Amino acid sequence: MRLLLICLGGAIGTGARYLTSLWALAAFGAAFPFGTLIVNTLGSFLIAFIVEMAGTTNVMSPDVRLMLTAGVMGGFTTYSAFNFETMAYLRMNQWATALANVGATLLGCLAAGFAGVALARVLFGR
Repeated sequence: MRLLLICLGGAIGTGARYLTSLWALAAFGAAFPFGTLIVNTLGSFLIAFIVEMAGTTNVMSPDVRLMLTAGVMGGFTTYSAFNFETMAYLRMNQWATALANVGATLLGCLAAGFAGVALARVLFGR
């Protein structure tokens, strides 16, 4: 049953990632991988929020937590795409864009993770 929940969550996360990337491309253009940055940052926030909430409350069952973290967030976040895009910039000698992508992703995802924990603590106590 857990495997089915993870697979279902992965399908939901993958669809959400695709739609987010399409939106970002339409909103910001193709000069920078904003879609990947958005899903990785938002995914960092959401997984931190889910884990903090699940660890400090009884709001969700362990199976739902697993579906949301391993499934939905696993399908939604795109570290492999981030890595490929950064390598592509480096191959094209676009070092500044590559470094901007690494820096924005690293700092954005760390900040989003802390924000997710903080929001879960505000909403659910601790």
